[in-house]
Amino acid sequence: MNHDHSSLKARAHDLLQHAGITLGGNRPTDLVVHDERTYARVFAHGSLGLGEAYMDGWWDVSDLAGFFSRVLSSHVDESLRTLDALIVHLKARFLNMQRGEHAWEVGRQHYDLGNDLFQAMLGKRLVYSCGYWAQAENLDDAQEAKLDLICRKLQLRRGQHVLDIGCGWGEALKFAAERYGVSGVGVTISKEQAEFARELCKGLPIEIRLQDYHELDERFDAILSVGMFEHVGARNYRSWFEVARRCLHPEGLALLHCIGSNGTPGRPDPWIEKYIFPNSVIPAMSQVATALEGLFVVEDWHNFGTDYDRTLMAWKANVDAAWPRLAARYDERFRRMWDFYLGCSAGVFRSRRDQLWQLTLSPGGVAGGYRVPR
Repeated sequence: MNHDHSSLKARAHDLLQHAGITLGGNRPTDLVVHDERTYARVFAHGSLGLGEAYMDGWWDVSDLAGFFSRVLSSHVDESLRTLDALIVHLKARFLNMQRGEHAWEVGRQHYDLGNDLFQAMLGKRLVYSCGYWAQAENLDDAQEAKLDLICRKLQLRRGQHVLDIGCGWGEALKFAAERYGVSGVGVTISKEQAEFARELCKGLPIEIRLQDYHELDERFDAILSVGMFEHVGARNYRSWFEVARRCLHPEGLALLHCIGSNGTPGRPDPWIEKYIFPNSVIPAMSQVATALEGLFVVEDWHNFGTDYDRTLMAWKANVDAAWPRLAARYDERFRRMWDFYLGCSAGVFRSRRDQLWQLTLSPGGVAGGYRVPR
């Protein structure tokens, strides 16, 4: 057994050296292994093994985001394309995970965790998506700037009626109603989010529905969707755009804000799939472009992916600060899981392996052209 450990350790050592990471070194991105079984677990199970071993306290690194950024920038992870990755990929291809009963799973597992965690993590506004840091110095300003950017891109005017597909805790609709004088409808599949959003938007002309977006069939002046397209699934991209087109006034604009991948259609990461977001998948440009063909004109395709690195690091700082009072409800293994999730995600955006897109769309092209706000 020890011989096996040492040969796997040597292999891990060689792989990590390519990424400028030393086993047992003393830089913040160096890996400290507490349990020698870690190597076998990672080589057998790829990212799932890596994440679970971290949750179990088998290894540590003081700068998780920096560690993942190095690993991903050097493409070391591609040497670990293991069987579980293949299985998850096949599952995504052949089972339509995001329709019917399955569609509600992400709501149950992730978004119903407990608002206390999200309130601590997300800051002043419960906006669980990438902030816009062009002029912002802190998270709250970055989230407000993002919401305002969306409203400006949609050219919202007083009296318009707006749809938010996957409205989360209702912050975007609240912002649009208060600052731009619009009324709106938000749909979500999380019961806890719907209840919270109704409370948040009390007294404003906003209706929050616990409803699958496929059921929508009414007209709106503008449509927005922030950070929900990742849960739609490739087999439903076309129907998502069909719903948006059916519900959008011919002169209106739609804005889609989502994470995107650089290459061919991505497969969900097995660890993220199991612990964080069941049934989520990051779309490729080609999939999005194909799905909207013949339905929309792309007026603008904006990428500010590195802003997600800053957003995630700000979330982590918030969770760290709040941990003393969260510890009563969440155990140490949960804490390590959450750290791994935020650190790994920040590394993904820092290494530019994933992007953050905002697409501004019109049904037939804006007459005279569309001037892009940034």
